[in-house]
Amino acid sequence: MGDTLEFNDIFHEVRGSWSDGRLRFSKQNVVYKSSKTGKVDSIVAADLNQAQWRRVCLGHGIKLGTSTGHVYKYDGFKDTDFEKISEFFKANYKVELTEKEMCVKGWNWGTAKFSGPLLSFDINDNTAFEIPLSNVSQCATGKNEVTLEFHQTDETEVSLMEVRFYVPPNQSDERQDPVEAFAQNVLSKADVIQATGDAVCIFKELQCLTPRGRYDIRIYPTFLHLHGKTFDYKIPYTTVLRLFLLPHKDQRQMFFVISLDPPIKQGQTRYHFLILLFSKEEDINLTLNMNEEDVERKFEGKLSKNMSGSLYEMVSRVMKALVNRKITVPGNFQGHSGAQCITCSYKTSSGLLYPLERGFIYVHKPPVHLRFEEISCVNFARGTTTTRSFDFEIETKQGNQFTFSSIEREEYGKLFDFVNAKKLNIKNRGFKEGMKGKTDNYSDSDEDQHDAYLERMKAEGKIREEGNDSDDSDEESGEYDSKASASESSDEGSGSEDESAKKKKEKKKEKKVVKEKKERKPRKEKKQKDKGGPKRPMSAYMLWLNSSRERIKSENPGISITEISKKAGEMWRQLGKEEKEEWETKAGEAKRQYDKAKKEYKESGGGESSTPKR
Repeated sequence: MGDTLEFNDIFHEVRGSWSDGRLRFSKQNVVYKSSKTGKVDSIVAADLNQAQWRRVCLGHGIKLGTSTGHVYKYDGFKDTDFEKISEFFKANYKVELTEKEMCVKGWNWGTAKFSGPLLSFDINDNTAFEIPLSNVSQCATGKNEVTLEFHQTDETEVSLMEVRFYVPPNQSDERQDPVEAFAQNVLSKADVIQATGDAVCIFKELQCLTPRGRYDIRIYPTFLHLHGKTFDYKIPYTTVLRLFLLPHKDQRQMFFVISLDPPIKQGQTRYHFLILLFSKEEDINLTLNMNEEDVERKFEGKLSKNMSGSLYEMVSRVMKALVNRKITVPGNFQGHSGAQCITCSYKTSSGLLYPLERGFIYVHKPPVHLRFEEISCVNFARGTTTTRSFDFEIETKQGNQFTFSSIEREEYGKLFDFVNAKKLNIKNRGFKEGMKGKTDNYSDSDEDQHDAYLERMKAEGKIREEGNDSDDSDEESGEYDSKASASESSDEGSGSEDESAKKKKEKKKEKKVVKEKKERKPRKEKKQKDKGGPKRPMSAYMLWLNSSRERIKSENPGISITEISKKAGEMWRQLGKEEKEEWETKAGEAKRQYDKAKKEYKESGGGESSTPKR
């Protein structure tokens, strides 16, 4: 046996993803080189203390353990490679390559075992799967449940996000909660953000809209900790994208919005925005848990050890200093009522739309942030239920459409001017600019402005009314007139009618009398067809079509009747003059025979009984 063994197309697991490369076993070490990144990982042979041969998804794999507690997994070996690798390990590493059976039953009920840096899930003493605890980024506990979240790599298209374990209550040992014991075993080896040191400051019982509830917010130097009655969240400052401070339309409350990427998770729900709601009247005296020298050195005058003011100002000021992000506030936009936002509805919930200097943000369910650079076009649409509101549609360059509906039409002029000033592409610019001069003069009446749609509806209604009047007038009978005259004569006897009403009724009476005097025209009597006479001759085209129909069907299998007629018409137009003369001659001969037969039929007395009947 040689001094080295080399294998190509071997896969190495890194944070749940597999990268292919080349693996080499030598007497001194085990070397793996990734073919994608070129990175080289080396394991000193003297550190190896465990080697397992296992049947895995990519064929066969080797799991190597070191005395320092690290675990390495390599997959992609063939079944025939076991013997030579086993002999090489015995001769050079003094380690036996043992075969390990994996459980493939698909059961989800088993035993969780913690062995060093690995969490293994065993079913009947056979391992179903293993989780390297160094890949765990978050560990959350619930009632009889533990949720593990994992670090993600950008190279993989599909990756494991989270795993949930149900931990049944332990009846024998009531002193220790099994869920907490499980979580502590995970956290002891997991790469989880730990609360090192004391919090810089703590804000108690803050109202949070998303995720909904009351949370204590602990501000640490590197992350934000939300502690609620049911859930806890740890938000690293590196995941904070933007900060927004937005005044409520009632001018008594403030929204503080934190945009997150990646989002925080609660089961299957993802929260891309953290929204806090404050009252402007709520004040606080804040003391940072740091000495004055550290505060001055770290924050460079942005914060001081003792501060006082409105609660929303203190929270936003501390977050701005720690996250090192600018706080976005509404720009120069002012709506019809003077507010810096517009009341509207998105999907099924009502909220507020804030036009910003570089985008739009909708608060609050679900929150939406759209930057101008990702907007393809906007559209002003008529409201679906009433003309007193309109819809504002935004289409992104990715093809997504966001519709903000039920906006009061008084806001139209302000919003259109804002969108126009930001040079956004407006779909229906021509129509809206025609209305723009009248939008500022909106009032409570729908008749204050010209509405082309309304005018068209009125015109159609007028035409229908005239049509109904004409139909009624044609079908009026003497009985109807007698009733009308009787009612009118009785009305004339009453002294409560005024002069104008009497004149109108007299005019109606005169019209009806004139219509009675009109003579009805006799209807044209329809001529009945004589079924006993000779059959009319066919034209030249029909004679040609009858002779060519089967040929067209054979040349175009599956053709329908309507398609045959269409095809035949095209072919007839393309026929030459000589070919058409042949069929016109046949048609002329058929016409002469028809005339002769018709003459003989009439001379013999045919057609007398076919006189029109009343």
